[in-house]
Amino acid sequence: MARSVRGGSMPTEVALWRIEEDGKAQPLAAAVMPSENSLEDMIESDPDILGETLLMIGRQVHTANGGRIDLLAIDAEGIIRVLELKKHRTPREVLAQALDYGSWVQTLSHTAILDLYADYRSDRGLGFEAAFEDRFGIPAPEALNTGHRLTIVAAELDAATERIIEYINGFGVPANAVLFRYYADGDARYLARSWLLDEAHTAAAATGKAVSREPWNGRDWYVSFGADDVVRSWDDARTYGFTSAGGRNWFTRTLRSVPVGARVFAYIPGEGYVGVGEVAGPGAPFTDARITFDGIDQPLSGLDLEGTYRHSDDDTDPDAVEYVVPIKWLSTRVRSEAFKKPGLFANQNTACKLRNRATLDALYEEFDLGTVD
Repeated sequence: MARSVRGGSMPTEVALWRIEEDGKAQPLAAAVMPSENSLEDMIESDPDILGETLLMIGRQVHTANGGRIDLLAIDAEGIIRVLELKKHRTPREVLAQALDYGSWVQTLSHTAILDLYADYRSDRGLGFEAAFEDRFGIPAPEALNTGHRLTIVAAELDAATERIIEYINGFGVPANAVLFRYYADGDARYLARSWLLDEAHTAAAATGKAVSREPWNGRDWYVSFGADDVVRSWDDARTYGFTSAGGRNWFTRTLRSVPVGARVFAYIPGEGYVGVGEVAGPGAPFTDARITFDGIDQPLSGLDLEGTYRHSDDDTDPDAVEYVVPIKWLSTRVRSEAFKKPGLFANQNTACKLRNRATLDALYEEFDLGTVD
């Protein structure tokens, strides 16, 4: 078993016992860890030992201020994690270093984070987005580095380190310390972990900075098409030239923001990208929507459609109507041939600016659009 005690001025303590067959507890003696570099190796190879899922994005990362961060990671929410080993430095030295690193990390742009990962994993040939989805099981968030957290990693902690970390946390600085103790029991070796502060506290303090997104090229948009073969049909959309969404204002509000002339990449949730085209005119509710088909401008509702494009309460609730945007498709494909691979951008909103460079590179190549602006 393990025990951790947090005191205002007492160092964190960890102890382990082996339970014998007769039920008695036999204490294990703490051993000297081979080196803090070996602890750094362990965390890099298996960051789960910290107690949460992280994706490593750098080791011995050089900062613009002349420092070198031991380990740099990111969590599923896009929060950057600075992991700094104590390495026999004084509390004042290691905390000052971590704070300096935090001041640099908060300035990192979305693109800079992608570049850091590319340098770190250049031998693997796996892009950040694909690695993120592989690690967390979800696409990478559109905004990275919305906050950061500082973690001191140590084989032992002194009262001064604990006192200072608790003090700066009181002012909203997202700093914490994790203690790893090394134990020997015959030929077996054990590692025990204990956090100084509740990680939920420092996680809450980690957010609040300006959102860091990749730059937008001013033209490309992501549009989600919720094909269900009852209300709306992708075959209708690609045949007659439109995209649509509705049922609630939440689904239509972002689609209404896409301007005429914008280039859109259509994505069917769970299936992949199925088309690219340009917005050919202003959007309108389905009952008012007009489409140019076979060279004739005509009401969409008068065409032979598979979908109904109606919702149960759209006669009485204007927010429930199906909203239609005419599209001049440059290229489309049937649903069974949707383009999908790990790491491609997807979003819960019906429409948003498509900033993700890795996704744009892949879509431009897939739909033969040349090179990204």
